[in-house]
Amino acid sequence: MSVPFLPFTRPSIDEDTIAKVANVLRSGWITSGPKVAAFEAALSDYCGGRPVRAFNSGTATLEVALRLAGVGGDKNAGDTVITTPLTWVATANVILEVGATPVFVDIDPVTRNIDLDRLEAAITPQTRAIIPVDLAGLPVDRERLYAIAGKHGVRVIEDAAQSFGASWQDRRIGTSFGDGRDFVSFSFHANKNLTTGEGGALVLPDDIDPGLCERLRLQGVRRFPDGGMDVDVLGGKFNLTDIAATIGLGQLKHLEGFTARRRLLAREYFRRIDPSLGLELPVADFTQSNWHMFQVLLPAGTDRGHFIAAMKQRGIGVGVHYPALHLFSLYRALGFREGDFPEAERVGATTVTLPLFPAMSDSDIERVCAALAESLASNLRSAS
Repeated sequence: MSVPFLPFTRPSIDEDTIAKVANVLRSGWITSGPKVAAFEAALSDYCGGRPVRAFNSGTATLEVALRLAGVGGDKNAGDTVITTPLTWVATANVILEVGATPVFVDIDPVTRNIDLDRLEAAITPQTRAIIPVDLAGLPVDRERLYAIAGKHGVRVIEDAAQSFGASWQDRRIGTSFGDGRDFVSFSFHANKNLTTGEGGALVLPDDIDPGLCERLRLQGVRRFPDGGMDVDVLGGKFNLTDIAATIGLGQLKHLEGFTARRRLLAREYFRRIDPSLGLELPVADFTQSNWHMFQVLLPAGTDRGHFIAAMKQRGIGVGVHYPALHLFSLYRALGFREGDFPEAERVGATTVTLPLFPAMSDSDIERVCAALAESLASNLRSAS
């Protein structure tokens, strides 16, 4: 009997949430409205009372955060923003979008996050912000990060797209670790630990007017009690719908359970993966990481395409998160070259993401690990 295909991720949406989405659809109010306001309030409570505004994507939150921080634009030509080359390309694309220049710092080969030992040397008088990324849900060292940023007076915009539900030293990601001037960007894409289908949220610093954030989110419109309106800034179309917010509210109720289950599944991977296979495993952090993804690095000489095909043949879906983005054509055209960031390039060329989501069973982990061994053996046979 054939076994069902196991994707690398799948959202868990309960029947109560589905019913509440149906209620929203029947209500006649499906765009931004009371459910978005309720979702923002719940997120603010989760983030220690900080102002939070919901968006239609995590990409939009990063772009708006840069604009709120005054980065780029005609008046700030020459601004640079530091980030990692091992992330989804949106992290760097938004820097270009606002008219600034991305500056990459190679990764720490152990955490696979931005290498804080190299960060300070990359800061110049033109550096306006740092965008660290919590790859796969493993938090960047907030203490060291903010010490460096504070020393140089540089804004931090946390790309926490993958780390909702994670923590640093017993404090939730989303609370403030800096001087109150930090932004935190979350993504609620379909593959995230908490999903709204598509969506995101931006946690705002103390010195930013939430009203300005709201105007940048929706065409720059300012409305008045008498029904009049004005547009005083150039905004975009980034608002979240009540349909999506209703999904998010339902997901929030299960977040702690989702995170606990992911951590247990990650432990099972560590317990079951055969060390003799030569895979390079992630950091075994079961208290701070939310285990958004379980990524392994394939042994040197493995044909990744062949490996992925072999896993699919065995009913196992895997992903690649992420190729080193400075090697994409868009960034090569800016002058980046192979060899610029060797650690990111090594990880980007050998990484695969194994299935990990709360609805998985322990037997699913056993099945993945068996397929791992078989697919790597098949790879060796094809190479000989």
